[in-house]
Parts: sequence; C-alpha cells; structure tokens
Amino acid sequence: MQIKTFIRKFFNDESGAVTVDWVVLTAAIVGLGMVVMTLVGGGIEDMGQNVADTLGEQAIGYVSAED
Repeated sequence: MQIKTFIRKFFNDESGAVTVDWVVLTAAIVGLGMVVMTLVGGGIEDMGQNVADTLGEQAIGYVSAED
C-alpha cells in the first residue's frame, strides 16, 4: 500500500513541469534565432560591405563655401 501511494503522488507531482516548459520554450527561441541569422546573415554581410565601400569613397577634408 505504501508503494502505490508513493507512485500515485510521484505521477501527480507537477513541481518540475514549469521548468521543463521554460527550457523547451528557450530552446525554441534560440533555434528560431539561429534559423533567422542563417537566412539573413548573407544579406547583412553584403549590406555591411556596401556601407564600407560607400564610406571609403567619400572625400576626407574640409571644403569651404568660397571655393
């Protein structure tokens, strides 16, 4: 009788269920972030290179209004 009560209480105990939910939710968010970065990563690199090229073409120095 003691074992049946212990097993019944063990299966009805939900104290760790919230932790498992948060772990699964966090893993899903991290996985989704990795997928998004994989899909968008190439575009980000191209855009960064475009910005670097544009900035590299800019003239450096002071130009007065009288010239």
